[in-house]
Amino acid sequence: MALIFLVVLISYLLGSIPTAVIAGKIVMKDDIRKHGSKNAGATNVFRVMGWKPALVVVLIDVLKGTAATLLVSKLATGPEAPFSPILVQTLAGAAAIVGHVWTVFAGFKGGKGVGTAFGVLLGLAPIPVLIAAAVWLALVFTTRIVSIGSLATAVVFPITLAVQKACFRPDIPYSLVVFSICFAVLIFITHRSNIRRLLRGEENRFGSSKKSEVKP
Repeated sequence: MALIFLVVLISYLLGSIPTAVIAGKIVMKDDIRKHGSKNAGATNVFRVMGWKPALVVVLIDVLKGTAATLLVSKLATGPEAPFSPILVQTLAGAAAIVGHVWTVFAGFKGGKGVGTAFGVLLGLAPIPVLIAAAVWLALVFTTRIVSIGSLATAVVFPITLAVQKACFRPDIPYSLVVFSICFAVLIFITHRSNIRRLLRGEENRFGSSKKSEVKP
């Protein structure tokens, strides 16, 4: 149990690295949460600072999730470990996502968890994740609304995973299916302001306005 706690703690701290906040401090010498949508995520970084900082933020956020799932989890897995590797990986990934959304290093106000969740799920179930990513890309580039892609991905992933388990991979544990549903719920919770704007027809579109310029 001590090793499980250590895995969860390290994964949470890894996920808590406030990538977007750090990018804002480096690029514009200010807190990204004061600009744009006020969110500490890659989409807001793109909106405020452009695609290059946003790309770096996305890659690091994805790596945080993958590293927690595939590397940090190894601290509590092995032939004599009392828990299955997939359960430990799921706990590590969940802790990283929680850390990203509620980061201890930035007043518990982080991003919405999509990038880190993608990294976690890529390590746990790559095929359903790639299908969900294709849906995300298709919707974002057709609607030019990132939140629609993210919300659709949250729905598509658990459905795809459930189909994979039922038809092709019966060895996929139910704990992973449950985790995928929890992931979907979390994405909807963190996107509740986006949902309200979507219902009002006021959600921001890609390229609808120029990014805010904040000079160092």
